Amino acid sequence: MNEINLLEFLVNTFIAILCGISFRFSLGYAKQLWSQTYHYNLTFSLLPAITMVITTMIAGNIALSLGMIGALSIVRFRNPVKNPFELVMFFGLITIGIAMAINYKFGIGLTLIMNIVIIIFKLLEDSFDKKGKKIFSYSFEEGNQFSILQVRSSEKIESLEDHPNLKELLVDKKIKAFNYELIFEKKNDLNELKDKLESEK
Repeated sequence: MNEINLLEFLVNTFIAILCGISFRFSLGYAKQLWSQTYHYNLTFSLLPAITMVITTMIAGNIALSLGMIGALSIVRFRNPVKNPFELVMFFGLITIGIAMAINYKFGIGLTLIMNIVIIIFKLLEDSFDKKGKKIFSYSFEEGNQFSILQVRSSEKIESLEDHPNLKELLVDKKIKAFNYELIFEKKNDLNELKDKLESEK
């Protein structure tokens, strides 16, 4: 590499790192707490840069490309992926690294598109939430913190059976017991329902 190419390479690497870090803030805004750990922050920062370096090294060299594929095939991810979205994020980070090696504009463009999509979905969720509607189902595997309310009753509670936050209903006919499990994103909503139920018979 001459000095101009080396400077361009370093600038592109730095931009790739910034693109990866930007996802940490988008996912933080979307309340995806799994993305805010130390390990995920480093993963978001380093994966695009590492992919960019690999792509730059093997570009235009078939022999080196085959050797690199053989070497990288040894690498294995031992920890299970918690959900498909996490896998998509890894694939996006790798794609950004490849795009940065070809043309930094593609990498920056893909970063902007992915961040905008994450933010738009969060804004949609908040908008529907204000109207008392849910467009997404709850999942404990998404890294969000939820509060659970479990209610056990000897009689059917109609208001709970139609409740939008009801996750599970178990009925034991032998001892005539109704077990309701509700899940809440906001603890205040849980406390309101709890107070209401305690005031009833």
